[in-house]
Amino acid sequence: MVARGGKGSAFRFLVRRWCASSLPFQIAMGDGSYDRALREFCIPDYILVPGSEVRSASHVPACPVIVFINSKSGGQLGGELLVSYSTLLNKNQVFELGKNAPDKVLQRLYATLEMLKHNGDNFAAEIQNRLRIIVAGGDGTASWLLGVVSDLKLPQPPPIATVPLGTGNNLPFAFGWGKKNPTTDLQSVASFLNDVKAAKEMKIDSWHIIMRMKAPKEGSCDPIAPLELPHAMHAFHRVSSTDKLNLEGYHTYRGGFWNYFSMGMDAQVSYAFHSERKSNPEKFKNQLYNQSAYLKLGCTQGWFFSSLFQSSSRNIAQLAKVKIMKKGHWEDLHIPRSIRSIVCLNLPSFSGGLNPWGTPNRKKSIYRDLTLPYVDDGLFEVVGFRDAWHGLVLLAPNGHGTRLAQANRIRFEFHKGAADCTFMRIDGEPWKQPLPKDDDTVVVEISHHGQVSMLATPLCRSKSIHDPSSPTVDHEEDDSSDEEPPEDSEERRKFGAADTFKYPDGSIDIAHIS
Repeated sequence: MVARGGKGSAFRFLVRRWCASSLPFQIAMGDGSYDRALREFCIPDYILVPGSEVRSASHVPACPVIVFINSKSGGQLGGELLVSYSTLLNKNQVFELGKNAPDKVLQRLYATLEMLKHNGDNFAAEIQNRLRIIVAGGDGTASWLLGVVSDLKLPQPPPIATVPLGTGNNLPFAFGWGKKNPTTDLQSVASFLNDVKAAKEMKIDSWHIIMRMKAPKEGSCDPIAPLELPHAMHAFHRVSSTDKLNLEGYHTYRGGFWNYFSMGMDAQVSYAFHSERKSNPEKFKNQLYNQSAYLKLGCTQGWFFSSLFQSSSRNIAQLAKVKIMKKGHWEDLHIPRSIRSIVCLNLPSFSGGLNPWGTPNRKKSIYRDLTLPYVDDGLFEVVGFRDAWHGLVLLAPNGHGTRLAQANRIRFEFHKGAADCTFMRIDGEPWKQPLPKDDDTVVVEISHHGQVSMLATPLCRSKSIHDPSSPTVDHEEDDSSDEEPPEDSEERRKFGAADTFKYPDGSIDIAHIS
């Protein structure tokens, strides 16, 4: 559809000129349907740029979008997408995450919308009602935006569509956006915009994490990122001294996830991969190389032969006591001694789109009180793996990990001196967690924290408990797991994803920003 050569350059110039002035397209392209279609996504400058002259608008876009792009994701693809979106849309509605903090962008936008609405601007009200967010990046980038939207508690929080620019792309895959890195030409981007307009909203559960440990007598227990994590270590920021979660003599961190939290060997391999990529970014320019490098590290880290190369202290049962909330009381969750990786899973997409929970057999589901993995039922699935060979079972039609429980609250209590560190991962972003040697007070607790809205295509793999088309537990399949189920809920808290809620060097009183 897009002209080649000089005509293509002229087309891009004219589109940019239109976007800058927020005037209707004046491009002669056949019947004009292409340019009229793009008008459905554009937002005029007077809404995007504070202080701009207010102009009357005759056409309300059907699907106004704000686009956030991690230009470092997907090799060079992030930068190319930035150019394509800025060409097709108003450049002021496209933001590079390395230069623009998403919480600041959204705070500014919603402040402008509320002011305009207060002054009787019905067009601004319609923009707010129809607004959708596109985020292009890996799973960590998508989780960052989800955390920001949750923390800001916006009026009518916009639903989010994800462009798969990472290595695993579990979040985009779960909602039908694919797991392969996309093409970045103008026509492909325009096609994606149309998919965003047609996508349906879907609520998913949000999960809050508190990690608390007694201040060690020597050394540090601050989470160690793989060299440098640009945004995803929003997962854990020290809470301020005035925060009610803070306890005297303890270090307390808070964070959140939407897809999964994992601990053990899988997180260790992920940590090694991220460290290698940060050290040698020039080598990690495409998804295929990244995936092969990941597999190679899985072998060198001993994940395929963990029983031979890893100490038994790395077994989850040796490392920590695990408890789940059941009918208002904490109950011990039995973890088989062979389990070296444990995953708390919210979406049916892990390790490149695999579903560790699978479909439980009807009779065994009733006996063990297990259900299908709905994304909005207030429960996450707890799954264990012995090693990478066990993980490969997921490639089989009815393959699954060791089903341990479904719960809305879980607690890990680390044993004194069991190990000097462990590895953890949230939505694709890993870190090395030092453990104090002199006290057994390290606790990680996960609890339910409301919901956010995602955008899903017809290829969506996630299931809603409220969707009549979602299947019931009715599939025959072998089950070889090892116990437990759910219950209960907890107070609402911030994730710490927005700058407003970060707790760096100074002390910030959360009471003044809640």
